[in-house]
Amino acid sequence: MIDREHKLSITRQAKLLGISRGTVYYLPQPVSPADLALMRKIDELHLEHPFMGARMLRRQLARQGIHAGRRHIRTLMLRMGIEALAPQPGTSKAVPGHKVYPYLLRKLAITRANQVWALDTTYIPMARGFVYLTAVVDVVSRKVLAHKLAITLEAVHAKEVIEQAFARYGVPEIVNTDQGSQFTAEEFTRVVLAKECKLSMDGRGAWRDNVFVERLWRSVKYERVYLKAYDSVSAARSDIAENRRQHDKHTVGAKNAIGSQHMDVRVEGHQIAERLNEQDKSRPTLGPGTRVG
Repeated sequence: MIDREHKLSITRQAKLLGISRGTVYYLPQPVSPADLALMRKIDELHLEHPFMGARMLRRQLARQGIHAGRRHIRTLMLRMGIEALAPQPGTSKAVPGHKVYPYLLRKLAITRANQVWALDTTYIPMARGFVYLTAVVDVVSRKVLAHKLAITLEAVHAKEVIEQAFARYGVPEIVNTDQGSQFTAEEFTRVVLAKECKLSMDGRGAWRDNVFVERLWRSVKYERVYLKAYDSVSAARSDIAENRRQHDKHTVGAKNAIGSQHMDVRVEGHQIAERLNEQDKSRPTLGPGTRVG
């Protein structure tokens, strides 16, 4: 972006690009071993207690003899890309300039493959440092359609992983994500909308629909990541790919055996609720003093 050999000065180039001159000279500092150990512990607690925010994590860590400030824990959580899996009081803020699309899965009967895909990103600790794992999952079959490891949370990685899924499995009706900056960026949304897919983003009241993806992360981490201290990104990529193959084999086999019973129950539940609502509407309204029977 900045051309140090250009005739324009670095100061002038930075001004034209709208960035601070200081960022041109800034060299990112590596994460300290103490913070890496703390991030690993936060990740383990988050898997066990996904409802815990920074305050509860601080108290839980203190019980284990690990003392860290709430703000520092919150900073590390943001760096890891995790947050408490619970209804939020509307405190999340969209990235300026990024469009947030409406949530489309509420009361939707999801009954077939390639109807809805979900994308999510999780933090993967290594022996030294960490990476981010992004995956595309079919909501009904639970099959991992594509995944990618990257060292940053950028839209280009989300774009590449959804393009892999499109190339291998076609196009779904809906692509559902959270409101992370990598998913709200135009670089990602443009690719999805170009395929004439509907784009859905989790909002208030929609936090439960991401639980099955959290189960995938739990499986990956407890069966692979926490048992092996990856010493390189290539080692992590190879091992997680093997876990994905095993996951798909067992998941798709189980889904074929039981069909879509869990979705049938969900559909039936909505139908029962609708019938009860219709019955309520058909009942006469009782005024004050009205006797029944």
